[in-house]
Parts: sequence; C-alpha cells; structure tokens
Amino acid sequence: MSERKYGHRGYQDSDKRERKEKPKERSPEPRPRQDQMGPRTPRMVGSITRARCAHCGTVLVPGFDVNGQCPRCKAQLHSCKQCLYFDTGARFECMQPIPDRIPKKDTANKCTFYVFRTTVEKDTAPSAPASSAAPTAGLRPDSARKAFDDLFKK
Repeated sequence: MSERKYGHRGYQDSDKRERKEKPKERSPEPRPRQDQMGPRTPRMVGSITRARCAHCGTVLVPGFDVNGQCPRCKAQLHSCKQCLYFDTGARFECMQPIPDRIPKKDTANKCTFYVFRTTVEKDTAPSAPASSAAPTAGLRPDSARKAFDDLFKK
C-alpha cells in the first residue's frame, strides 16, 4: 500500500516538496512604521457658513446689506422666507410669537425677530488655489469636451 491516499498522477507530485524547501524571499529592509500617538485622522471635508438667497440660491458675499436685494434675482432679503425663524408648519409661519400674520412672505417687512438664515455647508472648493499657468482655469463648462477632442487631433 502506498503512503498516499490518492495515488493517481498529478496529485501531490514531487513539485510540492520542492516548494516547501524554498524559503520565500522578503525585502531586505523592513518598512518603516509611522510615528503615531493614536488612530489616523481621516481626511474630512471642511465646513463653511454661507448665506444664500431663498429664491434663487445665490451665495451672498460676506457683509451684504440685509435690508437690500439679492444681486441676482432682486428678491428682498429682509423678508420672512429669508428669516431663520420661518417655518411653514408653525403658527403664522413663524417660530417666534408674532401678534399678526404677515400675508406676503417674500416682500420686505419690518419684523423685529428677523435674523437672516445662514447654513453650514461642506466646503467643496479645491484646497489649493488654481495657478495662473493652468490653462483650464476659468474655462466654460464645455471646455472638458474641447480638451477631450484636442487629445485626438493630429
């Protein structure tokens, strides 16, 4: 009787014995460990506080006039729709105890509880400013198509 259970050719041939004899080669230098005191800090997206127009969504520049108009759509900024306390589910659509209902929510008013609504958003702007030498800076949205077509021109 043979020493193997399965005696047919190809199963546990001599090449297996040769593999066991060869040690695996490792790199001569071990990889350096990073000096860390705790877990790695993930690269998280930063946040930024922005003021936007409630009508068109335009980002308003810091220091804008609250009593003015939106530079893009000319909507009044001192109105209920722009206010922090505007809530369609609340009484008179305001979370503050106002005595009378303001009928038009998008027109200018003199509400004493008015606070302009600001939001905290993810800062999706690139971390490094675009260099002036970069040819793609400031191009139109169809510039990606043009750049793709330029790759295959002769």
